[in-house]
Amino acid sequence: MASLRTADSRLRSYFKENYIPQVCEALLCGLLITCPEDPLKYLQKMIITIMESGLESLLWDMCIDPSMKPKIRRLSETYMEQLFGLDDQLMTPELMIKACTFYTGHLVKTHFCIWRDIAIPLINEENILAEKMEKAIEYDNFRLQKYVFHLWHSYAAGQKKLLTEALLRIRKMCHHYKLIITLTKWRDKARYEYKKREDELMLKHELQLRKWRSKVKVAAKEEPIPPEHSLSKASLLGGIPECDISLLPERAVSQIFYYLTLRELVICGQVCHSWMLMTQASSLWNSIDFSKVKNIITDKYIVSTLQRWRLNVLRLNFRGCLLRSKTLRSVSLCRNLQELNVSDCPTLTDESMRYISEGCAGVLYLNLSNTAITNRTMRLLPRYFPNLQNLSLAYCRKFTDKGLRYLNLGNGCHKLIYLDLSGCTQISVQGFRNIANSCTGIMHLTINDMPTLTDNCVKALAEKCTRITSIVFIGAPHISDCAFKALSTCNLRKIRFEGNKRITDACFKYIHKNYPNINHIYMVDCKRITDGSLMSLSPLKQLTVLNLANCIRIGDVGLKQFLDGPVSTRIRELNLSNCIHLSDASIVKLSERCSNLNYLSLRNCEYLTDLGIEHIVYIFSLVSVDLSGTNISNEGLMSLSRHKKLKELSLSECYKITDVGIQAFCKGSLILEHLDVSYCPQLSDEIIKALAIYCIYLTSLSIAGCPKITDSAMEMLSAKCHYLHILDISGCVLLTDQMLEDLQMGCKQLRILKMQYCRLISKEAARRMSSMVQQQEYNPNDPPLWFGYDYEGKPLTKQEITPLKEDEEITVTNSIYSGEEEVV
Repeated sequence: MASLRTADSRLRSYFKENYIPQVCEALLCGLLITCPEDPLKYLQKMIITIMESGLESLLWDMCIDPSMKPKIRRLSETYMEQLFGLDDQLMTPELMIKACTFYTGHLVKTHFCIWRDIAIPLINEENILAEKMEKAIEYDNFRLQKYVFHLWHSYAAGQKKLLTEALLRIRKMCHHYKLIITLTKWRDKARYEYKKREDELMLKHELQLRKWRSKVKVAAKEEPIPPEHSLSKASLLGGIPECDISLLPERAVSQIFYYLTLRELVICGQVCHSWMLMTQASSLWNSIDFSKVKNIITDKYIVSTLQRWRLNVLRLNFRGCLLRSKTLRSVSLCRNLQELNVSDCPTLTDESMRYISEGCAGVLYLNLSNTAITNRTMRLLPRYFPNLQNLSLAYCRKFTDKGLRYLNLGNGCHKLIYLDLSGCTQISVQGFRNIANSCTGIMHLTINDMPTLTDNCVKALAEKCTRITSIVFIGAPHISDCAFKALSTCNLRKIRFEGNKRITDACFKYIHKNYPNINHIYMVDCKRITDGSLMSLSPLKQLTVLNLANCIRIGDVGLKQFLDGPVSTRIRELNLSNCIHLSDASIVKLSERCSNLNYLSLRNCEYLTDLGIEHIVYIFSLVSVDLSGTNISNEGLMSLSRHKKLKELSLSECYKITDVGIQAFCKGSLILEHLDVSYCPQLSDEIIKALAIYCIYLTSLSIAGCPKITDSAMEMLSAKCHYLHILDISGCVLLTDQMLEDLQMGCKQLRILKMQYCRLISKEAARRMSSMVQQQEYNPNDPPLWFGYDYEGKPLTKQEITPLKEDEEITVTNSIYSGEEEVV
């Protein structure tokens, strides 16, 4: 049979795909083993069997009887593949011959080499041994050299490292000495500049003081000047050039006159014809405030003013004015009126309100606080004021629940967004239901001084008033945590409570759960609030104002948990007055977390020391600090002087500070505007001198209870601090009338003056001073015993200080300007 090794590939594939070699192998093996008598029939039978079984299950011994099958091991898939030449991967005879030849040659070579090594004796063994010895010596020398080189390398590396470290030390020393030289020069330069600034300030202070004293001498030689003309005379003495205000743009003139009161505007209109025309600008009469001249203004002038400017008036303020009913009726002439304040008007009646309501239908803001209105007026509100948005009924006790039901008549007061019901104790739960039915759009609710207010009242109001965002409940002791649960449907932004003993930590859990957008929390004097409340507030991301004054159970642990939350980065104002358990650890945490804090009050925190106060310096955004009643000393004030940005500081009743500490603080706080060092009897004139030199922008000063202050110090203050608006000198027993004369000359912007227990100030001088300020408190009696010193400023002994049975009366005199009757 010819081999198919060289046959066409299609033929070879055909043989393989149809299992022809396997079929032939099975049939031949069956013929060879079985040897049948009729081979053709045997082959026909076997082919049928193969066809029935399938080619896939074909085996070489398939055609052999099971009893005759040979027991031999199969070497390949089929023997016929070799016969047909299809065994490409099987061993060929030629390859087998080569393999046997190679294997035989390898065996011969291996045995011959072994025989040769054994049979042939060794020759030149000494030479071989010498050669091996030479190699051994060479290897030993190499190892020795390697060891020595390793030691040398380690030594060299160590020396190099030491040299590098020495070089670095030398460089550091050189850099250190350069820094010392640079810092020394900078320090000398800074000291020089500081001393130069000090000398300039002192020189400027001396020059201004000398000029001031010369001005006072000139004024003393002149004739007495009426108070209303003292300003222009002082201006002439100061050499200020005259300025014609009529040359300014009309818009600028209007803006200047806008800040004047009604009385001042009338006085300016009497200066000259040009000024009279400027004061007649219609924009200046959009808002008229009669409350500031209520003691001297006449009904006739009010009526004529309203008649003249009836088309321009948008805002009217009659607070506290004692007016006739005819005058009140003239308000109805102002058809464009939007804001009306008639609070504290004892003559206001329902009939007057009827005339006002008929003529002023566009009122948006209406203040009826502390008046005698009844249900008749309540009936008028929804009928004539359909656009009313702000309504104050505080301390109006003559209307009833039925009057509140009238608010739903007609169009109702559904646009009302602000409601004040303070002091209206006659309102019951049904009254609050009436409010809820009438004013569903209320957003701001104020109910102060109302001991009858209960949780049921709040529930009745919150059922339908779901838009409430601000609540103020001061003086409502019966409100509890249930009220906050009832307000859960509202989106509160501002909460203000005071003097409540039923509110607990559970209320703050409601706040955290239901009011995530709250930004103002005012919970003063709530004794049951603990550290757990602060922990509940820590997740609030929008909280900016937190006032927990007099919550005495709050300590360092609660404040730390509060500041660990995201609220610490948003808080702007924090009041923790009288939280007596707070210590320096709280201040350290504040300085680390509150980077945007502006106002901080730690009044009467007794455990606060200079170590904690030192960390306040690192709150760079801080502008106001209250440290009254703490243990701060001069070291703490020196630390605060490094802040540079403080504008307000309160140090009342801080007995460890002295003049030195105040002077150091003033030198670093040139922009200080408010200072309170009241009831620090150890302070003297030196602090006033420091304020006059460094803090010339001071607007508010309290030195009450400082008996060592004299007229000479106040003279310097009057000469330098011309922006002073508020001054409290109560208990300064050494001050005399000369001090008031200096204030009149220097502090032209003074508005509030308190001089209780100043026995050396005469009543005549106080009366003259009252015409220069808006509010004045004066009492010539000796200081009470709790001031700690007598009428001469000498300290009292403990035996002399006895508890007082009742407080001293304070006489408040409103500002009375001379010649007001002629003006109006």
